[in-house]
Amino acid sequence: MEILLAIAIGILVAAAAYLLLARDLPRALLGFVLLGTAANLSIFASGRIGTMTPPLVDQGAHALAAHAANPLPQALVLTAIVIGFGLAAFTLVLIRSAHGAFGTVTADEMHAAETPDKASSSPALVPDAAAPSHRREAA
Repeated sequence: MEILLAIAIGILVAAAAYLLLARDLPRALLGFVLLGTAANLSIFASGRIGTMTPPLVDQGAHALAAHAANPLPQALVLTAIVIGFGLAAFTLVLIRSAHGAFGTVTADEMHAAETPDKASSSPALVPDAAAPSHRREAA
């Protein structure tokens, strides 16, 4: 069971890496969600997989039984699922607003934040010694 889970995690990480390398924002978001799913499965695998005993403390006992499932990875994964869903929904809204503003969801076609090549090397960005200073001179 653990080997099958490790193979599934590897496939999810590979698919996530492929999608994250795409220049299309919805594909990158899907890759981010798949990477989160792979991380959740690896956290979930750290707790005992395959045990059918619930993580409940018996009456009069002070700890879990030796064959019980570990409840901490289950709680962490549940929290990560909720946070990941909220983050994915927020990112989807950002992608939708970027599509409305730029008309595209491809990162290569979004040039609004970039400066033109000639402006990056213009001498206007370097302070000129002959330019008048805006400091007040003491009289």
